[in-house]
Amino acid sequence: MSESVAAGVQEMSVATAFAGMRNVVPVVFRAGCPDCRARFELGASALRLAIGASSRTTFYSFTCPECGAVVRKPAGERIVELLTGGGVRTLRLHSTV
Repeated sequence: MSESVAAGVQEMSVATAFAGMRNVVPVVFRAGCPDCRARFELGASALRLAIGASSRTTFYSFTCPECGAVVRKPAGERIVELLTGGGVRTLRLHSTV
């Protein structure tokens, strides 16, 4: 142990640090289809988040499991936080100006 480590603090391996995280429950998001009005739950892998320069260009999308429609909905700050925190794949859109 190095001298810069505070007294009483023990080093641990990565395996030990994450040992209790083996049974992590996957995040599920509730969603609805505006076309067929179905309500369902989707895993993070079924959603995509695009973050643009403005609220008009920030949205999430998914395919309705009931009717197959591609759904695109606006994503405010809170939705962005929830989706990114839940592991949804994110695409950052850059301005061409």
